Amino acid sequence: MENPAVDQLAATPEILRLIMAGLTDEQAQWKPGPDRWSIAEIVEHLSHVEGHLFRARLDRMIAEENPEVQNYDTDEYSASGIYSKRDAEESFAHWEEQREDNLRLLEELEPEALERTAKHSTLGKITLGQMLNSWAYHDVGHVRQIAEIVRTLVYYPRMGPFQAEYQPKP
Repeated sequence: MENPAVDQLAATPEILRLIMAGLTDEQAQWKPGPDRWSIAEIVEHLSHVEGHLFRARLDRMIAEENPEVQNYDTDEYSASGIYSKRDAEESFAHWEEQREDNLRLLEELEPEALERTAKHSTLGKITLGQMLNSWAYHDVGHVRQIAEIVRTLVYYPRMGPFQAEYQPKP
């Protein structure tokens, strides 16, 4: 299926690989603040939602007529520590593997599949097309988040007097 959201989903792993190239484990584990995620936590979150949120909903929306799908409470999962203390590279590899499987499935779908619906526990009626756009939006948000951490850790410290022109906000 040709779709801009699917194109973004296909591009995200490579974009993140390029942004994260050369990061140390210490940098991947660095947290910008007590209530903020490290890159390792972001990547584990991406891996978790790939299967437990997006693929689970995708499978149900394809197999069932208007299934009920539950809200995914990121704060609850984060507070439980499920994203913490993970190796960024292992999480990335698992996420990448899941993403490849999901892309294969998405590419097999007919364009009409975008109109398939589900009943979301808090949002009401959603379509598969809307969910794909939400999935791509989610990816881009975390690309931005990771890029800002990399900017702050890798480049900002080496800018010398140019630091006066910027206010990093990882």
